[in-house]
Amino acid sequence: MAIRRLTPTEHLEWIQHTAGSVSFLQTPAWGKVKADWRSESLGWFSGDDLVGTGLVLYRPIPRTPWSLAYVPEGPCAPWVEGHPLAGDAWATPLAEYLKKRRAFTAKIGPPVVIRRWEAATLKAAIANGEVKRLRDLPPDHHDARADKLIADLRSAGWQQEAGDGAGFGDVQPRYVFQVPLAGRTLDELMAGFSQEWRRNIRKAQKSGVEVREGTYEDLADFHTAYVETAQRDKFTPRPLAYFQRMWNAMQAEDPNRIRLFLATREGEVLASTTMVTVGDHAWYSYGASTTKSREYRPSNAIQWAMIQAAHADGASVYDLRGISDTLDPADPLFGLIRFKLGTNGQAVEYIGEFDLPINPLLHRALKAYLARR
Repeated sequence: MAIRRLTPTEHLEWIQHTAGSVSFLQTPAWGKVKADWRSESLGWFSGDDLVGTGLVLYRPIPRTPWSLAYVPEGPCAPWVEGHPLAGDAWATPLAEYLKKRRAFTAKIGPPVVIRRWEAATLKAAIANGEVKRLRDLPPDHHDARADKLIADLRSAGWQQEAGDGAGFGDVQPRYVFQVPLAGRTLDELMAGFSQEWRRNIRKAQKSGVEVREGTYEDLADFHTAYVETAQRDKFTPRPLAYFQRMWNAMQAEDPNRIRLFLATREGEVLASTTMVTVGDHAWYSYGASTTKSREYRPSNAIQWAMIQAAHADGASVYDLRGISDTLDPADPLFGLIRFKLGTNGQAVEYIGEFDLPINPLLHRALKAYLARR
């Protein structure tokens, strides 16, 4: 197995013709979005055959030649699709390549699902109240090949942090919530929603809430609601320029890559979201809402509009992204799964992110620095 650099065009062509889902964080456009990082497209070759790709983001240490090398939700190769191949066969060439690029740590996030829980299982566990964490709830689906991959990576020297116990120990979420769309009609999807969700969608419609798709010019309205959301939920908002750069980079790569939705009432923006699509996988990526709008239920209305759009595009899954692993209604993070559970989808656990200390001294120094922050 050999690794060679790809042009963005070669990388994108492989993504467009490969089977299976490829994360939007593994598209060449994402490298342009992350302007504070240096990006590089890599290809895994078996002989002359390109069999996998990876977008690597490099974050340099100031005033040194060293960088952290991060492959978010990747690489995209057979071993991250569940094939029973030793991780070492893929990981060792990557480590050797990144060492030459003066990376002191390599971080990867294979998009491999290890467990799934159906909505009925989750609802029953919440109602029962005995199980407080997803990790303690027997899954409806468990892939033993993911266990093998974890063992292969660890035997090859890759390390995994214990995390914070809620599923947010990684850079990208370990637990997500997905709505399967393949083989289901819109009527069937709506019928699967909880009574509360169906009632809220009807209330939004009766209250005059309208959902429309936006353009680049509407990003300013999205950002106003987003900043209000950040103040309410106590996180640091990204600047408008970040979303403008994301829009331009993704639209240039594929006109359908990113779409903006706005829920309005009497001309006022109540909620706004972005949806990203790669192949047959659609993601709810960013969302914002105003506090005074909640009584009109624009969040339910806008999610239903995005699900309909994803379904019309032929997506097989609508991904609501991160949740914590709590099943405890008293936990402040419970609201993440409570809202998304109303879609009657699935809680999904990925195997998580792994680090390879290429320069152990610098790797330990970085861990110590992050621990003090």
